[in-house]
Amino acid sequence: MRAGTYSWSTGRAGLAWQRYPLLWSLRALPGWGAGMPGMKGDRSLAISWPVAKKLWREATMEQPGPSRGTFSAKSDSFQDAVRTLNTLQTNASYLEQVKSQQGDPQTKLEAMKLYLARSGLQVEDLDRLNIIHITGTKGKGSTCAFTERILRSYGLKTGLFSSPHLVQVRERIRINGQPISPELFTKHFWRLYRRLEETKVDLAVVEVGIGGAYDCTNIIRKPVVCGVSSLGIDHTSLLGDTVEKIAWQKGGIFKHGVPAFTVPQPDGPLAVLRERAEQISCPLYLCPPLEALEEEGPPLTLGLEGEHQRSNAALALQLARCWLQQKDHQGIRELKASKLSFLHQLPLAPVFQPTSHMRLGLRHTEWPGRSQVLRRGHLTWYLDGAHTSSSMQACVRWFRQALLRGERRSSGPEVRVLLFNSTGDRDPAALLKLLQPCQFDYAVFCPNLTEVSSTGNADQQNFTVTLDQVLLRCLEHQQHWNHLDEEQATPDLWSAPSPEPGGPASLQLASCPSHAHSTGSLVFSCISHALQWITQGQDPVFQPPSPPRGLLAHPVAGSGASVLREAAAIHVLVTGSLHLVGGVLKLLEPSLSQ
Repeated sequence: MRAGTYSWSTGRAGLAWQRYPLLWSLRALPGWGAGMPGMKGDRSLAISWPVAKKLWREATMEQPGPSRGTFSAKSDSFQDAVRTLNTLQTNASYLEQVKSQQGDPQTKLEAMKLYLARSGLQVEDLDRLNIIHITGTKGKGSTCAFTERILRSYGLKTGLFSSPHLVQVRERIRINGQPISPELFTKHFWRLYRRLEETKVDLAVVEVGIGGAYDCTNIIRKPVVCGVSSLGIDHTSLLGDTVEKIAWQKGGIFKHGVPAFTVPQPDGPLAVLRERAEQISCPLYLCPPLEALEEEGPPLTLGLEGEHQRSNAALALQLARCWLQQKDHQGIRELKASKLSFLHQLPLAPVFQPTSHMRLGLRHTEWPGRSQVLRRGHLTWYLDGAHTSSSMQACVRWFRQALLRGERRSSGPEVRVLLFNSTGDRDPAALLKLLQPCQFDYAVFCPNLTEVSSTGNADQQNFTVTLDQVLLRCLEHQQHWNHLDEEQATPDLWSAPSPEPGGPASLQLASCPSHAHSTGSLVFSCISHALQWITQGQDPVFQPPSPPRGLLAHPVAGSGASVLREAAAIHVLVTGSLHLVGGVLKLLEPSLSQ
């Protein structure tokens, strides 16, 4: 499955924060993507449209009389609401339709305006809100998190809309950094027309879903400031097959007279962004590196690990500074800005001394599933939802640097394990090739399902694919890995014994022999089974009742289990899909599901 800033006032604008993010959630959950039904010639959601139409009819009708039924938070639970959302299509299915259908993408934005009107709002109501609109290929979610946390450190009440979520859908809508409650989500889902004064915020940060120009969030007409994070190749069937074409889509969020900021980009896409800005008289600035803002003070400490996060933090500081200036916030007087200079025919954003509030915000930023480390005894989990070539390169650098920085706690053997999955139209072979230098002892593949049966957890349900389909994809991933492993066998740096060859087992669906100096590869039917094999009961939090029968029946799984139990340290990298990372976090951090 698969976020601008709001200043609150009374009246219709005050109602926007309740309805607008939920409209985006309906768009993005599990993935309306850039398309919305209801316009002439639009067949992208033909199957789910009756369900959606029913929801909107109930949400916009007058107060029911004695003979009229209505939804309520009491009679329809949070799980019911999520299950209904899951009857919609996924991003993957929408992207498949895009390949086979042609149409004017502008009609999608018109459809979004229609849904906004049906919820009781007009686009003009959004003009009274103060929006920070952020797009990009990689790092836009982290940039949103940095920006929101910086502004919250000024005492402002913040709202954040981002996607996708990791564990529960309500993570997409946050108030002061916390996901809205299941009760609040359910109430808004079934009754969009109700005003909830308690959810008013001073500001919110809105992350674009896919692209920018035709993304459903782009009905915003007057944001306070816009940002573009690092650009790369992703969603090529929808956005184009070159970085320049993708840059054109991302630049679609620029607005006349509204300042925009971007990080250093390759010359081609940067030129496209500059042209898009010039066409509509949008002042576009290039962010200086974070080092420039550290020259007159102590180094900045970031709450998110990885060298690539410094670029996201530099963009977030400029967005927060601009928003504070535009709103004439009192804390802005602390800033000491330099004069503008030009680089790549773009004005360089001011170099300034970050305030104490900014430093606090950067230091305390949390964004689970991105360059995240969990240490559990001799088990260390490295979680990063990288799913593009450029983000995977950053992930590999971060993982290898983290291993080098880590202190060996004993002289015993250490084991490296990869847990991987990839979905959609991405190239898994290219991603797996980038992971080869990490020299894993075992590569484990599984679907993005916490359990084989997800009937008790609506957030894990996906009605558009079967278990057989996702398992076949995992087997393809394993084949890609084994082929790469045979081509580029690397010396084993660890003292763990080599796994033994063998054939398939019941729950451990597939395994391939490990030759000298190669990686043992396994496919499991769900995340829980994969974690049970990796942890061998040694994770103090993840303690399932008992391992399923047959989990260790295969010789490779059995011998590998012995290696894991005897290891002095186990390093597990979870990557390839944010949904996989979310499923792992659901099991390793049960509090996230509460």
